[in-house]
Amino acid sequence: MIPTVSPLLTDLYQLTMLQAYWQHGMQDTAVFEFYVRRLPPQRNFLLAAGQEQALAFLEALAFTEEEIDWLRRGGRFDSAFIDWLAELSFTGDVDGMREGTVFFPDEPLLRVVAPLPQAQLVESRLVNLLHFQSLIASKAARMVLARPDTLLVDFGMRRAHGAEAGLLAARASFIAGFTGTATVLAEREFGIPTFGTMAHSFIEAHEKERDAFLRFAETWPKDVVLLIDTYDTEEAARTVVRLAPELERAGITLRGVRLDSGDMIALSHSVRRILDEGGLRDVRIMVSSGVDEFFMQRAEAAGAPIDGFGIGTHLTTSSDAPFLDCAYKLMEYAGTPRRKRSPGKETWPGRKQVFRRFGADGRMAGDILTLESDLQEGAPLVVPLMRAGKRVEAAETLSAIRARAADGLARLPEDLRGLGPAAAFPVTVAPALRELARAFDRQQR
Repeated sequence: MIPTVSPLLTDLYQLTMLQAYWQHGMQDTAVFEFYVRRLPPQRNFLLAAGQEQALAFLEALAFTEEEIDWLRRGGRFDSAFIDWLAELSFTGDVDGMREGTVFFPDEPLLRVVAPLPQAQLVESRLVNLLHFQSLIASKAARMVLARPDTLLVDFGMRRAHGAEAGLLAARASFIAGFTGTATVLAEREFGIPTFGTMAHSFIEAHEKERDAFLRFAETWPKDVVLLIDTYDTEEAARTVVRLAPELERAGITLRGVRLDSGDMIALSHSVRRILDEGGLRDVRIMVSSGVDEFFMQRAEAAGAPIDGFGIGTHLTTSSDAPFLDCAYKLMEYAGTPRRKRSPGKETWPGRKQVFRRFGADGRMAGDILTLESDLQEGAPLVVPLMRAGKRVEAAETLSAIRARAADGLARLPEDLRGLGPAAAFPVTVAPALRELARAFDRQQR
């Protein structure tokens, strides 16, 4: 799994606040919630991911002796405070949506209930984990909806913003419904199927393109996929046709060809024609390079005979919407509701629950955002995940998370499934929650 990350992977203000909390005895129970304030312009919904890594981080939270020694040598913090840090662990409760759940603005993905210093310290890493995987899972879900039942492979590790990002992007996109990834470590860590063909350098290393094809096929005789756009794509397709009988006699299975440059929609038509005329109707065409959901939509509209897509940069950077306006905010302290009232960043106070209603057709009909204690019609989405610093159940399998995501995407209203903007999904703020906010405001005045 993802290596345990140091508690020092945080913002300095977390530690400066902690010393102030410690110094003034502020150890009462705090309630923080992570949520997204608003959708990016080209998103009609979001898909939750990252809770597994968040829970693993909380379970393992501790400073090592080396980290404590480093803090002590720095001279910034009180020595007694550092002694207190050396014994710190996470002992709180966590509730949240399960991974693979479709969600909308203001709905709590995760709630942390713990002594104030603990709940504060973990903020930066929790936001880091939940934001990134939910961002990528939501981008990947759009591609899955654009081309359902199509081979979709994550090719994005090399363009991801760091090693962990590349690995977690493979996980998040698989949750959303991708077929697999090119990242080998994702197979070892998460069991995600891996796919790969060859690079242009392999072709260029040979004097003749045909020799490159033959040698690769002889080395990997099962499920051969050949890259055919290094020089002349259509001529390479003809070379594949001429080579196919030799491969068949050798018991080698030619499964597909890959296009990685040029007008791939037009080329897919001409390559398909060449392959079909050569008797290779079962050989699939895969494309990569610059692929996103909008390219998939154009390819579909043009009737392009493309059987699979390798998606890299646009996936792992979520290029059209590279961030979510998300937050981890204090909602209650020492039994008293808390609320931020900054313009544009207002929060709803208290411990919250989301109830989801469905129509007669099984599609999502609306959510109700309310207080945890205010029972409403519908299925509650926020469930217990940890108690007293320990998980309430074993980690879910990726297949179970993936199935939940598929069910949620299938239950989206039809207009939300498209790539264009749609009317906002109805999320109603219940009277009980509105009244609590008003009561807090009156008290502040």
